[in-house]
Amino acid sequence: MIQHVRVLIVGSGFSGIGLGRALLAARFSDFLIFERAHEPGGVWQSNTYPGCRCDVPSHLYSFSFAPNPDWTSTYSPQPEIRDYLGRCLDRFGLRPHLRSGIEVQEARWDEQDQLWHVETSDGPWTAGVLVSAVGPLTEPKLPDVPGIDRFRGTIMHSARWDHAHDLAGERVASIGTGASAVQYVPAIADRVGKLYVFQRSAPWITPHDNRPITGAERERFRARPRRQRAERTKAYVAKELLVLGFAKRPRLMRLIEGLARKHLARQVPDAALRRALTPDFTLGCKRIVPSNTWYPALQKENVELVPRALREVREHSVIDADGVEREVDTIIFGTGFHVTDIPFAQKVRGRDGGLLSEVWAGSPRAYLGVSVPGFPNFFMFLGPNSGLGHSSMVYMIEAQAEHVKNAVRALDVSGATSIEVDRRTHDTYNADLDRKLAKSVWELGGCRSFYRDANGRNATIYPDWTFRYRRQAVPWKPGAYHLATGPAAPAKAAASAESKDPS
Repeated sequence: MIQHVRVLIVGSGFSGIGLGRALLAARFSDFLIFERAHEPGGVWQSNTYPGCRCDVPSHLYSFSFAPNPDWTSTYSPQPEIRDYLGRCLDRFGLRPHLRSGIEVQEARWDEQDQLWHVETSDGPWTAGVLVSAVGPLTEPKLPDVPGIDRFRGTIMHSARWDHAHDLAGERVASIGTGASAVQYVPAIADRVGKLYVFQRSAPWITPHDNRPITGAERERFRARPRRQRAERTKAYVAKELLVLGFAKRPRLMRLIEGLARKHLARQVPDAALRRALTPDFTLGCKRIVPSNTWYPALQKENVELVPRALREVREHSVIDADGVEREVDTIIFGTGFHVTDIPFAQKVRGRDGGLLSEVWAGSPRAYLGVSVPGFPNFFMFLGPNSGLGHSSMVYMIEAQAEHVKNAVRALDVSGATSIEVDRRTHDTYNADLDRKLAKSVWELGGCRSFYRDANGRNATIYPDWTFRYRRQAVPWKPGAYHLATGPAAPAKAAASAESKDPS
């Protein structure tokens, strides 16, 4: 039997919870949240590696409408964020809308039915509106290295950590030196027998100002919520100022680069190791990673930095780019995620029957990172060019939740059966992004990063002030979308959108 829901949200992290709360606040209750895992939490449910912690200040990396006075440190560890999201589900009455253990396998828009037909592990569903709230840091990416399948030891990815596997005394190869590795390497260094850290390119490491939040501070936040809001505002302004260097005047990044170089010089006295750990690109071109423990961990007696890429894996060993072989028992891949090759796009078919991934042809684009022409009644969170290199994604998620809520309301107010972004609006928006990206550190910084897609375009980062994004996303602009009743070409249905403003 085919089941039906008006709005189907896929994913129960910040995005799914944020949209669910917005819909309920608008008195819209006909929606469900599908979560493929057995517990909610999104990226903070799947990433459980040792040392996992957010690198955005706690007061900023939380919903503005749900401050948490009980954070125990200024940068929250993974278990606290996961538990915070669980409390938000309860606080906003979202548990009855959550369906755990259901994976979406395929979704197809039916123009005649004006519905999404969705195949899931729970059987077939239809939905009036389909929303991807699947975050970009959930699907692990393994390098294409010969011999991985032959390895007879243990292989794990940082996002699929095997907590049942005991690393004590083992010879371990850690591949990659991104944000995850910078956290888990120091956490496991004292437990393993030998740790080889394979580094293809050195990251910029800045000093970390994380500290415990005292009980007295937490009590003050509970008694005076304004104090916590002030801390949030202060963190937001400090982070937002980085846009000047990232997107406006990349030369300004040299100031922060100077701090990072001093941090490296203070923590690494050995000149040869320091050279190997010095990046060859402008700070900010890749993700900036704060840490006070990364450099000390690499200087432990049982840790060896291998400043070369992994070339091959054999049954009991790994081979670096110079052909040096090292015997290991376990390989840990801290090699990131499928970010620009969005996995969910390989499951969604639009009006013409083509997959979203095929339409994008290697370069994802969307209006506000949310909607794509040819895919009616489909919206996504944290889509193309709505990611940040400097601040909290929760800020962007809140804006996107309001945008999608307004789109759902527009359907209801107008009585239309479909809503689709105007192609000219979509194209103009993305052309403006490209002009801004061309002047940014991500384009001029001299690096290759996971921000770039298969065609070399930065399809990840939003290159402007986040408050400007909010001004674009939150107020409803009827002219940006076409509303239609029944099967119709979007261009011919534009008139119905002109007089309907849901706000």
